[in-house]
Amino acid sequence: MHEVTRTLDITREVCPMTYVRTKLALEALEEGAVLEVLLRGEEPLKNVPRNAREEGHAVLSLELRDDGSHRLLLRKQGG
Repeated sequence: MHEVTRTLDITREVCPMTYVRTKLALEALEEGAVLEVLLRGEEPLKNVPRNAREEGHAVLSLELRDDGSHRLLLRKQGG
């Protein structure tokens, strides 16, 4: 189990704001911190994990929640 440092709910956001909000949240964290991102919809589900990986962060898990949204855990890598 990963200890979550911060939770970001972007279930009401649309692309490209979904990743902009995620990126800003990651920038505010220390290296190694875990960001829990709650998201909804096909585009964010595809784009947010991909963009995080492209920027060098680790995707720890992605799971479907009971309400139809998804829970994504990211670990901040690099300074």
